[in-house]
Amino acid sequence: MSRTPNLRRCWRLLPAVALAAVVADGVAAQTRSPGPAPPVQALPPPDGSTAPNPPVPPMPIPNVGGPTILAPDGDAAPSPPPAQRPLVLPTAPPAPPLPRVRPGETALTLSARFGAAAPAISGDLHWRIYADRPDQTGAFRLIKEDRSPRPTLALPAGGYIVHVAFGLASAVKPVQLRGEPIEQVFEISAGGLTLKGQVGDVRIPTGQISFDIFRGSQFEPGDKRPIVGNVLTGTMVLVPEGTYYILSKYGDGNSVVRSDIRVQAGKLTDVTVTHRAAIIMLKLVADKGGEALANTDWAVVSPAGDVITESKGAFPRVILAEGEYKIIARNDNRTYQQDLKVITGVDGEVEVLAR
Repeated sequence: MSRTPNLRRCWRLLPAVALAAVVADGVAAQTRSPGPAPPVQALPPPDGSTAPNPPVPPMPIPNVGGPTILAPDGDAAPSPPPAQRPLVLPTAPPAPPLPRVRPGETALTLSARFGAAAPAISGDLHWRIYADRPDQTGAFRLIKEDRSPRPTLALPAGGYIVHVAFGLASAVKPVQLRGEPIEQVFEISAGGLTLKGQVGDVRIPTGQISFDIFRGSQFEPGDKRPIVGNVLTGTMVLVPEGTYYILSKYGDGNSVVRSDIRVQAGKLTDVTVTHRAAIIMLKLVADKGGEALANTDWAVVSPAGDVITESKGAFPRVILAEGEYKIIARNDNRTYQQDLKVITGVDGEVEVLAR
């Protein structure tokens, strides 16, 4: 590799993330998950000395390729739409015994369902009973709380405000107690949402991918903030019925996917986001197949000159969206570069020659 005199200016370019806006929702299919890589430990020198060892890669990388990865013929097949099935909640604990109703009190029974003609909600409910008038500070005093799916509460006669939360969905209504037992049924149009990611048919491990959930469509105007951020793979999020868009980020590079989805009341929506990306390990070597040089500064640059990611070390591991890049390595005040083409699912090791 020859030195490039103009690379110092490129090295100082402000970082900018090139978003891979590939909408690829898919059903929750049976995928194979790559097993955890075994830990790698540096071995002592064979002569028993205390000389430092050459750098050791942090983990093995499958599908090792050459310095340049060729693009495949055609595009990957699109993923099928999200799968929806009835929302099954955890089994509710046994109902507590009915409270003793003293003179001047009224028994209030509460329950919730997914809609007017929908099944009852059997768990994950949080009931709060407030006074219907603010106190001297202007706040509505909390009278009682309960997390049972169908609680019965003994309360003094009077007016109250009942609030029930089901994840991020909720309902509220005023209640008047006049002595006779009453039952109030709340309707909460909400559903569940689970998320996971894959590359090809290989599941992305938890911890390497994150999800942010936004209300509405990604194509709607306006500044949007996530209603839930950094959702982990497989976590069920309870949200009001409606349209949402998911921002999924795989790794710390530029593999970002936005997807619009629809959540229905009483349904669990399983969404699999497909990323077109690969894991690349970089090495700066004096000779092909040689040992990696330590204390190397790295930058991955887009064709437009934007810095996608920067790192330091002998074996940096980067996750990049499918596309073309320029790899820049700097070691001992010398700069080297190499072109790279990343294709989906083809993880590899790229050697940059220090020449």
